[in-house]
Amino acid sequence: MSQSKQPKRQKMRILFADDEKNLQELMRSELPRMGYEVTVCPDGLTAVAALEKDPFDCLLVDLNMPGLNGIEVIAKARELRPEIEVVIMTGKPTTETAIAAVHYQAFEYLTKPCRLADIAGLLGRVAERRQTKRQLAALQHRLARAEGDNKMVGKAAAMQSVRVLIAKVAPTESTVLIRGETGCGKELVARAVHDSSLRADEPLVAINCGALPENLIESELFGHCKGAFTGADAARVGLFEVADGGTIFLDEIGELPLAMQAKLLRVLETGDIRRLGDNQTVHVNVRVICATHRDLERMVEEGTFREDLMFRINAFEIDVPPLRERIDDIIPLAMHLLRRHRTDGCDDQLFTAEAIAELKSHLWPGNVRELANVIEHAAILCDSFPIGTENLPRHFGKRQLRKELRESEPMPLRDLEMLAIERALARHDGNKPAAAEELGVSLKTLYNKLNSAEDKRQAG
Repeated sequence: MSQSKQPKRQKMRILFADDEKNLQELMRSELPRMGYEVTVCPDGLTAVAALEKDPFDCLLVDLNMPGLNGIEVIAKARELRPEIEVVIMTGKPTTETAIAAVHYQAFEYLTKPCRLADIAGLLGRVAERRQTKRQLAALQHRLARAEGDNKMVGKAAAMQSVRVLIAKVAPTESTVLIRGETGCGKELVARAVHDSSLRADEPLVAINCGALPENLIESELFGHCKGAFTGADAARVGLFEVADGGTIFLDEIGELPLAMQAKLLRVLETGDIRRLGDNQTVHVNVRVICATHRDLERMVEEGTFREDLMFRINAFEIDVPPLRERIDDIIPLAMHLLRRHRTDGCDDQLFTAEAIAELKSHLWPGNVRELANVIEHAAILCDSFPIGTENLPRHFGKRQLRKELRESEPMPLRDLEMLAIERALARHDGNKPAAAEELGVSLKTLYNKLNSAEDKRQAG
C-alpha cells in the first residue's frame, strides 16, 4: 500500500505593522518565500482593524507609527488574540519600551536595522514555540482525562482481526468509526490507529461527546472569543485547533445534538472551523476518529442522527468485540491491569485456579472497564499473592446472576436454585465446599440439592 505524504498543518499567519515603505515591500515579498502568510499594515489603526478581522499567529510590529503606536497595538492584540506571539521592532530602543515589552510578554525585541536572516531565524523560533504550546495543550488534555496506558493486550482471534484492520487504515487519512459496547476498549483502538499513523508525533486529542452539556460542546470543539457568551471572560482555543496536524477522537459521537452534527459535518467537509463569537474561519488539518455504542442506522431512521454525517464518519469501520467473546484474553488482561497497582509477585502466581475460573466464567457486561474495577478491588484487598476468590468483589458475580434472571423466561424456584448452584460451582471450578460457602448453605444441603436434581434428571 502506498503511503500518503506527512500531513502539513496551516502556515503561520503573520501581521506586520510598520510605516517604512521599504520594509513593507520587503516583508510582503520575503515572508511568503519563508513559508508564511503575511498581512502588511502601514500604521497602528490599520493593524488593529486587521486583528479584529482575521486570526494571526504572530504580530511583528514597529513601536513608532502614526495613529496608534506599537505598544497600543500590542495591548489591543493581547485583548483580541491572547495567544498571539509578539515581536517588537524599533530603531529607537528605550528602557520604557523594553519594560513594556516584558509587560506584554513579547517574544523578542529587535533593534533596527536588522538583517533578513535574523528575522527568518526569529520567526522559526516563534513557529517552534507555537508547536510546543500546542503539544503541551494536547498533553495537558490527555492527562486531565486520567488515562491508563494504551497497550492493547490479548491474542484472541477477534482482537487479531481488529489489529489487522488498524494496520490497514492507520497509514491512510480516512475517517474511522469504531463500534462496540461500552467499556470494550474503543479509545485504545483509536490510540492504536493514531500511534501507527503518519501523525503519530502530533497531538491526539480525545473528547467524550456525551459528557458535556449541550451548550458547551461547540465551545469545547471549536473555541470561543472573549465575550462570546456569559462567562467567556477570555478567548479559548478549541480542541480542533489543539489537534491541528494530529488526530481528534470523538467518543460517543451518537450523543451529539442534531445542531452540532450539522456543524461537525461542515468541518469534516471543509476543514474550516469558526470560534464562537468570531466571524472568521480557521483552517485545520485534523484526522477524525469517532466511536459509538449506539445503533446509528436506527438513529438515522428515528431522525436523531444525520444520515449524511453517518456516511461521512463511516469511511472505514472497526468493530471491537465484547470481552465475553474474548475468553482467552481475560487472564492476560487481568494480569496487565493488576500491574498498574502492584509490582510484586510472579506472573505465573498472581491468581489462584479458583479465581481464574471465576474470572473466566463471568459474562462481563461492563467489559474491560468492569474487569479493571474488579482487579483494582482485588489488588487493594490482597495482602500477598496469589489473589484468591476471597479477594474478588462478591457483588459482580451476584449482579451477573441477577442479569441472567431478568433476561430469562420465568422458571420454577427449584430451577432458580440450580442455576445459582451451577454458577457458583463454575466459578469455583467444581469445588463444592467453596461453592457452598458462597451460597450460604451447608455442604450437606448442597449435596442434597445436587442429588435431588440428579434424581429428577434420571427420572426423565
